[in-house]
Amino acid sequence: MSKRPDSDKTDDAGPAAVDQYLVKDPERFALNLARMVEQAGKAAAAWAEPRQKGETRDHVAEPMADMVKTFSKLSEYWLSDPQRALEAQTRLYSGYMSVWANAIQRLGANDIPIEDAVKPERGDKRFQDPEWGRNAFFDFLKQTYLVTSRWAADLVEHAEGLDEHTRHKAAFYVKQVANAISPSNFILTNPELFRETVASNGENLVRGMKMLAEDITAGRGDLKLRQADPTSFEIGKNIAVTPGKVVGRSDVAEIIQYAPATETVLKRPLLICPPWINKFYILDLNPEKSFIRWAVEQGHTVFVISWINPDERHGAKSWEAYIREGLQYGLDMVEKATGEREVNAIGYCVGGTLLAAALALLAQEGDSRIRSATLFTTQVDFTYAGDLKVFVDNDQVAALEQAMNEKGFLEGTKMATAFNMLRSGDLIWPYVVNNYMRGKDPLPFDLLYWNADSTRMTAANHSFYLRNCYLENNLSAGRMELAGRTVSLADVSIPIYNLAAREDHIAPARSVFLGCRYFGGDVEFVLAGSGHIAGVVNPPALKKYQHWTGGKPEGDYEDWIASATENPGSWWPHWQRWIEAREGTRVPAREPCKGMKPLGDAPGTYVKVRV
Repeated sequence: MSKRPDSDKTDDAGPAAVDQYLVKDPERFALNLARMVEQAGKAAAAWAEPRQKGETRDHVAEPMADMVKTFSKLSEYWLSDPQRALEAQTRLYSGYMSVWANAIQRLGANDIPIEDAVKPERGDKRFQDPEWGRNAFFDFLKQTYLVTSRWAADLVEHAEGLDEHTRHKAAFYVKQVANAISPSNFILTNPELFRETVASNGENLVRGMKMLAEDITAGRGDLKLRQADPTSFEIGKNIAVTPGKVVGRSDVAEIIQYAPATETVLKRPLLICPPWINKFYILDLNPEKSFIRWAVEQGHTVFVISWINPDERHGAKSWEAYIREGLQYGLDMVEKATGEREVNAIGYCVGGTLLAAALALLAQEGDSRIRSATLFTTQVDFTYAGDLKVFVDNDQVAALEQAMNEKGFLEGTKMATAFNMLRSGDLIWPYVVNNYMRGKDPLPFDLLYWNADSTRMTAANHSFYLRNCYLENNLSAGRMELAGRTVSLADVSIPIYNLAAREDHIAPARSVFLGCRYFGGDVEFVLAGSGHIAGVVNPPALKKYQHWTGGKPEGDYEDWIASATENPGSWWPHWQRWIEAREGTRVPAREPCKGMKPLGDAPGTYVKVRV
């Protein structure tokens, strides 16, 4: 029998190897299968009940119809030319024959190592179990799957007759299907899952179906995939614990002021505008990771906008409402609490897009209280907006608007699922396998707890965002209308610190870089290592990743990177120096709510509302 390079065991390792795939207690296994079916019935009931009561309805048809339409266009391209179709089929057949020949060669290799015909990409964690290599059946499955999925991806890449948007959607959908049908996702085709099922006599499946029923119930008829142990965290107890007070509350936002940690503070307070797509405490996960706590320790008087988790009452709250009742209300509260009119502001992701649009509006209205703006992974131009553009075209936006108008908001699980799909190989299928097949609770991980703590979005707000930014790109083009005015980023003349993350899949760095050219003042472009979250939440003490600094963000993104300076570690100290270089005056520290009645302790009440 042949040996594989990564193992000293033979492909046919004898009775011991076979024994691990045999059920030891058939009676107990059968009983657990019956219990699994019972739990599966509860999961089905949890899915069906809200639909029978009219509390929810399926919107699966819209994305499925779009996927079918996209694949139809892809198929039409390849089948319209017989020669092209034959070449595509030949490539797939050739790949299968290479896998088959490899399998035959291995059987007669007599202990000579044989390389796989096709290997997983570097970093692919799905096929790490040794049995994927030394067991002929599982090895054949793995290689056949890899050949098929790569062939499908190549079909999209070489479909030159498709328009760019259709090809982008086809590539995204192919990736989703490929991730879903991986043999690592199924018990009978995953050696590790098969062994665990046999070893536990199916008890893992009973636990998994029980968790599935619980998660569908928690999602009120939709699957709310748990990515972290929800019992390990409590907001205000061991997460979002930086001390402070709620100094203001409007219909859409609470304003939190944090207690000082230094005897003197910078004269200009700092107002943070986080995204409303998720909750602000990504910037205050725990004391070691908290940007808010770090900023306080550097001498900032920090204020944060904590957005409402909207319901039916907020359906008509638009971008203008979020500017007036959120951002401008925050500026009012800063001035009331500190007496200062001049403020430094930060916007994160869509919170940064809102901040940029608000700056353009306020410039026309003569409100000059924000004297510098920092944008974390923020797009103001959406030409290169990445995979989220897959979900945005006229038909899909119209369908989404119709669904939102029924309740006045978009369910938080819908947006959370969209974000998870951008990295489904990391954020969906590993947890499906771990939770519902292995029957294991996910680990307590604060970042993934936050990721699962989704929020709803008002219909008016989300519709405005999708149409004006992703669909029509009105902000950078100077066509966005707010408060009866047509706003232009060219009117924003204050200094901008524009941070992108090199591996960002939500706000691609190239997209952030392109947006720099539309502001009317000086822009400091900085590129952080890692992605949308880790690139931003990177405390200096961890000494992780790196950041790039350079000249003005002009020309091409690739040219800027080639000439930029790579610096080790976090960008946070670089930002602090940038802030102090513009206004470094210090004043005595300010206690929250001095002369004001506090509305509660940080992190407030809005952030604790769950969906």
